[in-house]
Amino acid sequence: METIIVQDKDEAILDVLTLALEEEGFEVISVNTCDEKNILELIDKQRPHAVMLDIRLSDQDCIDVSKLIKLKYPHLPVIALSCNNNVHEQWYKHGFDGYIKKPFDLDLLYKIIRKHISR
Repeated sequence: METIIVQDKDEAILDVLTLALEEEGFEVISVNTCDEKNILELIDKQRPHAVMLDIRLSDQDCIDVSKLIKLKYPHLPVIALSCNNNVHEQWYKHGFDGYIKKPFDLDLLYKIIRKHISR
């Protein structure tokens, strides 16, 4: 079973993502803060197949955490979750492997996750 760490500041979105991904057969570790120490410790301990981080382009926390993850685990897919209108233009500039725009379509969510996990 593939493991995904999912981070989102909105508890309702985090709950929906967790349920949707578990229904698809993933083990989900959900966190609501983007604390670099916590997320890096989770990665060390859980060895996930992918990480999804809630990014707001006006807030650097998760962008900075993504960069730290990529430094330590360059092959671990880190996917941006965002409601920013221009995330499609910005995700790669911040080192993410892909993005999922909120609100998200479940079929697209699964397709993007599978694409990055199968690499």
